[in-house]
Amino acid sequence: MINTIMEKTQNSEKVMGSNNIIGDMEFNRFGLISAILLIVGCLGGFAVGLGAVEHIWSLILVVVPTMTTLALLLSVGPMKYIFIAGIVACAIDLMFIAYFLFT
Repeated sequence: MINTIMEKTQNSEKVMGSNNIIGDMEFNRFGLISAILLIVGCLGGFAVGLGAVEHIWSLILVVVPTMTTLALLLSVGPMKYIFIAGIVACAIDLMFIAYFLFT
């Protein structure tokens, strides 16, 4: 009886080890929120300032993911969704920054 309980505990620890990164993100929520807010906000501002404001399609492509990330931060959404939205917003912002710098 005790052996089966210990085996189940060990198996559940192995499963939770794969989700350790997500657990760490939830534990460090406030530090990550401040970093994501700073990075996403500044990159979005740079992308708009460099030329995304001149074309409606580029402005939409920059603003929608940035505001989605900021809305998830404000609503205290799951860190997994916040992190994914932040990565998408940063990738789009960096592509537009590179495009407007080199054209």
